[in-house]
Amino acid sequence: MKIEDVKRTAFAMPLTSPSFPRGPYRFIDREYLVITYRTDPEVLARVVPEPLKVAAPLVRYQFIRMPDSSGFGEYRGSGQVIPVTYDGKPGSYVHSLFLDAETPLAGGREIWGFPEKLANISFKVETDTLLGTLDYGRIRLATGTMGYKYQTRDENEMKRDLTEPNYLLKIVPHVDCTPRIVELVRYHFEDVTLKGAWTGPAGLQLARHALAPLSELPVQDIVSAVHFVADLTLGFGQVVHDYLRK
Repeated sequence: MKIEDVKRTAFAMPLTSPSFPRGPYRFIDREYLVITYRTDPEVLARVVPEPLKVAAPLVRYQFIRMPDSSGFGEYRGSGQVIPVTYDGKPGSYVHSLFLDAETPLAGGREIWGFPEKLANISFKVETDTLLGTLDYGRIRLATGTMGYKYQTRDENEMKRDLTEPNYLLKIVPHVDCTPRIVELVRYHFEDVTLKGAWTGPAGLQLARHALAPLSELPVQDIVSAVHFVADLTLGFGQVVHDYLRK
């Protein structure tokens, strides 16, 4: 393969059989359970990177089911998102994320910088309860519950939340393990079609784990919960801050 061929075809590892196709990536019937809880503001201040600022002492714990995603197939996700501001405007910082499939895990980390690890995730309806679980190996780390379609939520508020920017800390090491890329990345959900949104009583339990420290952002009390289904496109990112730029 000639140098020009490498430059023309290379976009992801491995060269001759990339782990994921080129985007954009469209999701159909993407389903969320989001439980918002109050936590320790001092801990939040330690984990949210500047120039982002903590908006409130809150964490949004998410269980996500993706039954139909272009390029990535079917998989599930779970993790913590923190409300923040950037230049005074509201947004969300993705603090942790676990997936149960290799292809979207590779794509999410390499393209945007999602903080992803491999885990086992379940997201289903148990009689009258929406149930999400996260297992890291054989250890149960998170259990979230909500009354199933307990009460409809205002769709205009839900759409406004979905249009807010999201932020990631993208880190790529050099071949000698020094940092080569450390960037704050912003992305949006695009072409969103909301198919339904509900709220209701909810519960959340987080367990301690050395390599998956979800409980370091402890649950003090549940503030709210929402269950929604939407079609959307995961927009490509934009670098808003380069930590290594001199």
